[in-house]
Amino acid sequence: MKLWKKLFPNHRPAHPYCSAIIAAAGSSQRMAGENKLLLPLGGKPVLAHTLQAVDAASGVNEIVIATREEDLVRIAELCKLWGIQKPVKIVAGGKTREESVLRAAIEANDSADLLAVQDGARPFVTPELIDSVIEEARQHFAAAPAIPVKDTVKVAVDGVVRETPDRSMLYAVQTPQVFDAQLLRAALQSAMDAGAALTDDCSAVERMGKEIWLIPGLEENIKITTPLDVILAEAILAKRES
Repeated sequence: MKLWKKLFPNHRPAHPYCSAIIAAAGSSQRMAGENKLLLPLGGKPVLAHTLQAVDAASGVNEIVIATREEDLVRIAELCKLWGIQKPVKIVAGGKTREESVLRAAIEANDSADLLAVQDGARPFVTPELIDSVIEEARQHFAAAPAIPVKDTVKVAVDGVVRETPDRSMLYAVQTPQVFDAQLLRAALQSAMDAGAALTDDCSAVERMGKEIWLIPGLEENIKITTPLDVILAEAILAKRES
């Protein structure tokens, strides 16, 4: 416990330096090979929607984008075209999400107190939500937005139900997920060294025994993964603009 407190002191400046990491190196396997981040949504690429929201968040100081190596130039041009104002670094991602995020975390400003990891494919995140999660992480080291699960969830093995978890305790976690910078780097490196299969960055930090604090997310803050999600996203955008 003493070592933990020495490595991660229980205080943060009132306005910590926060680097936003955009996870944009996925293979888009469920989108028939198309890069979902570059798909048009209301005449603007999905990733541009995400970046503009992050750019408008007052708690974000810089943006680090982890993308596929073949998309480095296209993403740089996208940032310029859509008027991203904050300092931007673009790095080649790795084979897994944790490797991509870790590469971006290493390239983040040395002054960063916090790292906010945002899915590039969540175009409806808001600056207000980003700032709220940053503030929660400033106080508690690790925070994420989440919404209660609506459906009944079953745990099954070989197609046979083994358990029905209490739905009142289940949450769907969104991004941004914000962490103490040292904590996230250490957690991701540990997960990679162990070959741990992770679906989000909170999972890496949970492996370190650190609590994740949840705040209310937004139902609109969907992640575009399949063609059906694109249809839903168009409907959400039309509602926002009406």
